[in-house]
Amino acid sequence: MNFKEKYSKIVNDNNSLLCVGLDVDKDKIPKFLFETSDSPYIDFNRSIIESTKDVVCSYKLNMAFYESIGINGHEILKKTLDYIPKNIITIIDGKRNDIGNSARMYAKSIFEIFNVDSTTINPYLGVDGIDPFLEYKKKCSFILCRTSNPSAIDLQDLIVSNIPLYQKVSLKIREWNYNDNCGAVIGATYPNELKIIRKILGEDIPFLIPGIGKQGGDIKKTIKNGTNKKGGMALINSSRSIIYAGNDENFAEHSRDLAIDTRDLINKFR
Repeated sequence: MNFKEKYSKIVNDNNSLLCVGLDVDKDKIPKFLFETSDSPYIDFNRSIIESTKDVVCSYKLNMAFYESIGINGHEILKKTLDYIPKNIITIIDGKRNDIGNSARMYAKSIFEIFNVDSTTINPYLGVDGIDPFLEYKKKCSFILCRTSNPSAIDLQDLIVSNIPLYQKVSLKIREWNYNDNCGAVIGATYPNELKIIRKILGEDIPFLIPGIGKQGGDIKKTIKNGTNKKGGMALINSSRSIIYAGNDENFAEHSRDLAIDTRDLINKFR
């Protein structure tokens, strides 16, 4: 099963476009886990997964949070991935990119060692830094296009050939989609740009859309502008607001409640 087939099945099975980010942070994880568990990060992630696995279409793991743990971070990431049911989309959010040989090693690490369904990559080096990822034809590479952070405008709004750079990147994503395995990262915090990029990229390229929840993206505008005409081809990510919804022994139940509310709100506008 390739990425799009797996995506379509889980969206249908769980009736969900919700992607939950498993961004472990020692300062936010319930403190009792560090007092009672030998593996607090893993137990935290496992609890979140168990409580939300029937509510989401995907889980996204940002490598920065695991690498910041130290030498065991990659092991914690790998064990977390092992707990995710095989029918659910997995995303490593590493925003990797480099010259061809190095990019090939990044792609091998993400798609062979961690064996996830998709990743995020940076287009700044051009197609020779993209190709090694696209060689994995059953995987999806979400290319940064219009990011959700406020300072995205510093570079992404620069005019290149009479259009903003983010639109130039979206045109490149369409050009690079020769294996039908490109995706795009577009922040919910820029709904007008989201609409423009969907028009450029068409109906069949999946969007990874961060920026709802703590970052304040509007869900109604996100769904209206970011999904295709069938209300699909989008993964709507929320991380901190869901996984840190509670800090007591019932934290996983709080996360489930908020995940359900978020999924249902997304579905309201599909």
